[in-house]
Amino acid sequence: MQKGGRSNPGGFLIEQRRLEKQPAELRVGAFTEITLKPTADGGAAQAARCTDCGVPFCQNACPLQNSIPDWLALSADGDLREAWRVAASTSTMPEICGRICPQDRLCEGACTLQQSGWDGVTIGSVEAWLGDTAFDNGWVEPIRPLAERGQSVAIVGAGPAGMAAADRLRSEGYAVTVYDRHDRAGGLLTYGIPGFKLEKRIVQRRIDRLVEGGVEFVLNCSVGVDVTLDQLRGRHDAVLLAMGVYQARTLSVPGRGPDDTVAALDFLIAQNRVDCGDAVDTSAPHAAGRDVVVVGGGDTAMDCVRTAVRQGANSVLCLYRRDRDNMPGSAREVANAEEEGVRFEWLGAPKALMSRGEAVVAVRAQRMALTEAAPGQRRDIAPVPGSDFDLPADLVIEALGFEPEAFAEQIDAGLALTKWNTLQVARGGFAASLPGVFAAGDAVRGASLVVWAVRDGQDAAAEIDRYLRARTQEAAA
Repeated sequence: MQKGGRSNPGGFLIEQRRLEKQPAELRVGAFTEITLKPTADGGAAQAARCTDCGVPFCQNACPLQNSIPDWLALSADGDLREAWRVAASTSTMPEICGRICPQDRLCEGACTLQQSGWDGVTIGSVEAWLGDTAFDNGWVEPIRPLAERGQSVAIVGAGPAGMAAADRLRSEGYAVTVYDRHDRAGGLLTYGIPGFKLEKRIVQRRIDRLVEGGVEFVLNCSVGVDVTLDQLRGRHDAVLLAMGVYQARTLSVPGRGPDDTVAALDFLIAQNRVDCGDAVDTSAPHAAGRDVVVVGGGDTAMDCVRTAVRQGANSVLCLYRRDRDNMPGSAREVANAEEEGVRFEWLGAPKALMSRGEAVVAVRAQRMALTEAAPGQRRDIAPVPGSDFDLPADLVIEALGFEPEAFAEQIDAGLALTKWNTLQVARGGFAASLPGVFAAGDAVRGASLVVWAVRDGQDAAAEIDRYLRARTQEAAA
């Protein structure tokens, strides 16, 4: 018998059904995930909608090149354990990517059904369900290297790129130590992404698997302050820099003082600490009872507006300078925010912050218009004369994206940087400018998606493995 969608040629006619969501009026009262766990029959039925097209555009659109049609077919046939094995062979975090990837811009957006006018396969929902099923049934195998290689690797940064690299390198038998400046591992998975998208237990079980497999985490350790890069190079046979990018872009408008706005990550970290079990920090920014304006249009902005709603804001508004169709964030997240009561002001850009005494009371904004796009370029924006308007706000959150920190200054002056101040690596690879030092993730490509960080971490681990094996062979010659 053929597999999955192959044995059900009309399966795509089944109604598209994503993981069911809690009603908005219920879910805004908690920071737990908003989706409800599907039944085995429901998950298999959605997997069976895959048409097994000749060219798997979904796989091509996935940064990890996941074998999506294969594990969909196996899931449809009920062979979930083998489906999980296939999914885990190309990704160290399927159940995480299934939850937080912008599938509408990646695999699901490229699905042949979607491109043909039908509803696409709900790939992300099936992937998350498959991962949870694997953990619930004990199918997630522990890391048990066949042999210890006797070499060690330091990884700077415990986010998705660092965790992915640690998984692959430890599996090959290397001693792996991960250094991170935060008090918990996970990077943005732990402190940047809210629990209603990714509950902390989902991240923690991945961290636990690494620890149980022999990966050591050194937390509250800032490389360049508590330990130098030279010291790490002396202790370990190779070093991977996977710190991410955390320098927040800020508004540059009249009336903005140093304490008049809140950085998106500061706002999210404060809530995520509470979700992790920390005591409430009364000095941290909080939206309860306030009129909140979030400036920006990416997924971080969506995280902020949805967090503000759950904190009990009086009103929550997202101000974005382009229109809905040109928003960089996930369309799914915009829809979730609207369901939860967030209002959007499209084609509006902040012009000034208005204050009464020392307190901000409004954002003065200006209408923008999209210009005609030059060939091969994105449409630009232009201000509309005489179109100023005011938005009440006593909490303004800046969600304008992130830039690299001063890596050379903070970590090592020998690190070469690109013109964007990201870490420079060899063309087509991950080797940095210092011998034995490699770099991956957002620190190299700039602020990007978690799935790209996972891909980079896995690929960098493979390059480090080749490098260390070559050194072993040279030493033995």
